[in-house]
Amino acid sequence: MSVGAAERRILIVDDEPNLVDAVRIWLEMEGFLVVSAITGREALEKVRDLLPDLIILDVMMPGMDGFETLRELRKISSVPVIMLTARAEEDDRVRGLKLGADDYVAKPFSQRELASRVQAVLRRAEAPPLIAKTDVRVDDDLTIDFSRAEVHLRGERVQLTPTEYRLLYHLASNPGRVLPNESILAKVWGMEYREEEHYVRLYVNYLRQKIEPDPSHPKYVLTERGLGYRFVDFRQPGRAAGRR
Repeated sequence: MSVGAAERRILIVDDEPNLVDAVRIWLEMEGFLVVSAITGREALEKVRDLLPDLIILDVMMPGMDGFETLRELRKISSVPVIMLTARAEEDDRVRGLKLGADDYVAKPFSQRELASRVQAVLRRAEAPPLIAKTDVRVDDDLTIDFSRAEVHLRGERVQLTPTEYRLLYHLASNPGRVLPNESILAKVWGMEYREEEHYVRLYVNYLRQKIEPDPSHPKYVLTERGLGYRFVDFRQPGRAAGRR
């Protein structure tokens, strides 16, 4: 049993009873408390009433599908969400993650794989805040206040998701240093995600859209082709301009 699992409530949202029962049995064996919903509307009601610690949300449902449910959910809650997709197509992954999902698992999947992802997502969600002793003035436009987990671009606060902030934290904490994809995945997502390189690409793109003056020509989060990514070395006066 994972540490603290008995205190964690998981909401499964799927209209396939056999799948719900199979997942319920496995997660209950792991020590979780499991509740279920068969529609998006029912799921939103249970989120308000039961305050689950994590949601497993199927994409393909009648009426309000998983994407629409997630969109409505993010208006009222930041609870971690794992999407279940019937296929592992890139468009489905990108759409779910962009709407605020924390992870996805493609059907068919093993119960062990799903339980591992549940535990990994909960660990990230419940990790202590990333705090450094100082705030950073990258340049005249971009500042990062590590003590408050706040980012400001041209004086305006930038709204980052927890994952986006963790990514920025690890990049900006190592200015000028090339971080391999495997290292970023382990630090930001967990050791279970060492082979999920597309997560890094997606979230680097999301981060650039929010902090770069020109995301197509980034100057903060720089790509080192074939190696990984590095954050511009703001400690060096007269540093070279960034490149994609």
